[in-house]
Amino acid sequence: MKRPAQAIQSWLRRQPHKIKVFLALVSATAALVVIRMVVYDHDNLFIAAEGVHALGISFLVYKLATEKTCAGLSLKSQELTAIFLSARLYCSYVMEYDVHTLLDLATLTATVWVIYMMRLNLNSSYMHKKDNISVLYVIVEPFTAHYVFALGVARFLSCAHWILQVLDTRGRLLTALGYGMWPSLVLLSEIVQSFILADFSYYYVQSVVGGRLVLRLPSGVV
Repeated sequence: MKRPAQAIQSWLRRQPHKIKVFLALVSATAALVVIRMVVYDHDNLFIAAEGVHALGISFLVYKLATEKTCAGLSLKSQELTAIFLSARLYCSYVMEYDVHTLLDLATLTATVWVIYMMRLNLNSSYMHKKDNISVLYVIVEPFTAHYVFALGVARFLSCAHWILQVLDTRGRLLTALGYGMWPSLVLLSEIVQSFILADFSYYYVQSVVGGRLVLRLPSGVV
């Protein structure tokens, strides 16, 4: 007899793509409602997102330090993440200088260390040819999967923070941030990033429920 989790997983696997997308949207909406009811200060969601990101990069640091390999990891993604964190750290330093600044500094430091290790110490295991946009069938090693899943959770919490802030201010937050297209594009970018990582998170949860130590998915390096 199948366990409930395995039965649900088997049922989901049989559903058409449109049903899976619909269920994902319903689940995300339900999660937003629960978060809104439980978390009263929505700034805590942003802190939680930064904390989860820091936790995710710590998995990656542990992997590189213990296994001495960066196979399956994208150097381009890490460098883009470092640029993004540098910009956010500068804004945090100028505008806030609080716990957000410390968390971003810790995450940026760890990301720069990862880039250093990939470019120098572990360059022999770096998959140069696969660090591109092509779609390949690969196996994602456990600690790398933990890292990417943590990024997915962080992006969802950050996205939830912005959506709930807009709802609570009845849209006034968008004009408070400034005029033009960029306030709306900030919110849109958060939603797009969350949906991009939602696909990976689905395969990750599916793998964990199935008791598998490695994650198989159609993607390039992560």
